[in-house]
Amino acid sequence: MRKYHALPVALLAALALTACQNGTGTKDEGAAHADPASATATATHPAEDGGSGKGTGGTTDTQGTSGATGTQGTSGTTGTQPAEGDKPTKGDKAAKGTTAPRVSCNGSNTTVTAQPVRRPLNHMLLTVKNTGSKTCDLTYYPVLRFDEMQWVPRPIKDSKPQAVTTLAPGESGYAGVSLSAADGSGEWGTTSHKLTVGFQGRTPNSDGGPSALPALPAKGVYYDSTLTVTYWLRDMDDALTY
Repeated sequence: MRKYHALPVALLAALALTACQNGTGTKDEGAAHADPASATATATHPAEDGGSGKGTGGTTDTQGTSGATGTQGTSGTTGTQPAEGDKPTKGDKAAKGTTAPRVSCNGSNTTVTAQPVRRPLNHMLLTVKNTGSKTCDLTYYPVLRFDEMQWVPRPIKDSKPQAVTTLAPGESGYAGVSLSAADGSGEWGTTSHKLTVGFQGRTPNSDGGPSALPALPAKGVYYDSTLTVTYWLRDMDDALTY
């Protein structure tokens, strides 16, 4: 018989509370982006061209016409204009702004389905689709609870991805569930008609937000003490290789 982990008290409470609700939650629009700081460039216009003999910055010169002399000043102010390479670009402006962190995928901004598959034997596929307007992260692995079970199916360590599974709006992530031992070696075999899928936060076993209540087949799903689950993965085929 495989070992299993005790369900953290805080996460169990969150799952129990979710089971009493309709599982839909409110749509999470995610954290708002801060407005990037505007970069401005200040320059003064060069003096207007008054023709030859014109001074700059208050300097006078003389012009000799019909024996009479006089002075001609400059109008306006002098200054410099920044070179083309010195002007702030859109990229510079964006770089000065701040980027809000991505939100967590959970029952409020995704739809979750649970579907038994023919191959591999005794397996089920969990599919999570981002239905929100913000990119979200599927962290660690799903926390499964069939009916009122008081233990957490252990994750398959070899399925841990190199990076967090991130879903843009409309994209899907997957997890494979090994329900029971093919050789019948598992214990406590039972058929369940209710499944709660919990989501973890940024740290292991933390609360990632509202859970999901995907529908199970009418005949229920059989599982035993060998129940295990993969980490959240980007590829459906990868989720079903364990």
